[in-house]
Amino acid sequence: MLSEGDGLAIHVREIGKRYRLGQRLGIMTAREAISDAFKGILRRAERPTAPSRYHWALKDVSFDVERGEIVGIVGSNGAGKSTLLKILSRITVPTTGKADLYGRVGALLEVGAGFSGELTGRENVYLNGAILGMKKREINARFEEIVAFAGIGDYLDTPVKRYSSGMYTRLAFAVAAHLDTEILFVDEVLSVGDQKFQEKSLGKMRDVATSGRTVLFVSHNMAAVMSLCSRALLLDNGNIVESGPTREVIEAYLRLGREASSTPLTQRIDRSGEGSARFTAIGLEDGAGNAITTATSGSPVTMRLDYRSADGRPVHHVIVQIAVTGLYGQPLFVCLSRVAQNGFSSLAPSGSIRCHIPVLPLLPGVYMLDIWCKVDEVVTDRINHASELTVSEGDFFGSGKLQPREGGEFLVFHEWEATEA
Repeated sequence: MLSEGDGLAIHVREIGKRYRLGQRLGIMTAREAISDAFKGILRRAERPTAPSRYHWALKDVSFDVERGEIVGIVGSNGAGKSTLLKILSRITVPTTGKADLYGRVGALLEVGAGFSGELTGRENVYLNGAILGMKKREINARFEEIVAFAGIGDYLDTPVKRYSSGMYTRLAFAVAAHLDTEILFVDEVLSVGDQKFQEKSLGKMRDVATSGRTVLFVSHNMAAVMSLCSRALLLDNGNIVESGPTREVIEAYLRLGREASSTPLTQRIDRSGEGSARFTAIGLEDGAGNAITTATSGSPVTMRLDYRSADGRPVHHVIVQIAVTGLYGQPLFVCLSRVAQNGFSSLAPSGSIRCHIPVLPLLPGVYMLDIWCKVDEVVTDRINHASELTVSEGDFFGSGKLQPREGGEFLVFHEWEATEA
């Protein structure tokens, strides 16, 4: 029998999680449960029951984490990362296996998870602390620091249901990072909020990493994983396929990402979204509309996304985003339709969406394109590593020269002049 004295914080053995496809997930009201049961009776009366289909989100996952370790968990969409953290946080029950945790656990799995919308920001801080088993005096000792970090002082006594998404994000992270937990689970927290908050959050995560707390950190930002974690796990299709030093695991993840980016979008299974509209192809075009495989620094480029609606009907209130990242997942810039032109009010059942960049401001190299689509504010399709963006050298400045890569990835037009004193 393992104990905390053995130096372990997390002991996971043969964890598996199986879902029945088509099964409704989440919490239902009594009315919904009765309605679903009645519909099931009618369906069984009308036709023979179809055989159930199952999906293993996790399969035979085993690993240990020592006290004080910061371990990264990486993998593509649908790899099982979030499912694993939900099991370890006791939100989801595993189908097979078990997990033992030695210490008080805090988790930031979804923005505002665990918050009550009717309670104020102040009340939610104390509620979360009480759930962790903390005494009021312990919460009091950290309260001012939490409020200062979240930057919500003027709205501290406002119900959080009235908070903006940014306020929600800041308070949720502040509570998770500052309350007294020996074990902390963090899922993609550095991908939300504005740039200033992301930098502030990364700094806090570095503080946590040196405080002796045990952290499992899930992120698509490989630069953040590299800087925070001494060890990492790579999940793929619900299995741990690589475990070891962070750099080695990230290299394995990047190999998988590059392999995935060469797979046609219609065959990609590592995607998320409710599916009413899906991307079917991605491509590049030059300034004349010709298909290309390589873009050029300083030249015009068009990114083309083909799409199709699931029911063959037009789609309305559509927002599309293409995110350009470095190979290590570090965000470089995004092209967001609702920023440039307020989205698309209506689109045909199938077609192409084009994003034109008149002057490509990137140094030569290989980058990744992540894409997502929203219809009526609901994410219908999201694919990370949808395609590679290969950029070749061009005469961006008209001087025949480019800046060294040590100065960053971007090219910015500028001019110099000198005047006499």
